[in-house]
Amino acid sequence: LVHEAYLRMIRQEEALAGRSHFFALSAQMMRRVLVDHARGRGRHKRGGDQIRVELDEKLKLSVERDHDVLALDEALQRLAELDPRQAQIVELRFFGGLTVAEVAEVLQVSKRTVEAEWTMIKAWLRRELTA
Repeated sequence: LVHEAYLRMIRQEEALAGRSHFFALSAQMMRRVLVDHARGRGRHKRGGDQIRVELDEKLKLSVERDHDVLALDEALQRLAELDPRQAQIVELRFFGGLTVAEVAEVLQVSKRTVEAEWTMIKAWLRRELTA
């Protein structure tokens, strides 16, 4: 996953504008690799290994099939329409593996802001993914 994301990043024509941009772009590339993989596997109708994804200790999401990755991606697209920063928080936490403090640094907001939004985001994602 990391290797594929790295290859995609170096193919980007835009220059990295610092550490924050690197983390944001890395998380975005990780998401794209997972979604592309899920779409490809869906087309070939092959079985899949279980992928364990932990959003945090209180919200554990087990992505057992590729369509679950696609459902998460669709939910994040809807969230991006409602609140782009919240979608970026998920992308940085989930796909980038960043802590709340690191996300706050990347987005140049307070840690408390990220914590508050993360609480709302988790509830929103639970509703979206269980509906």
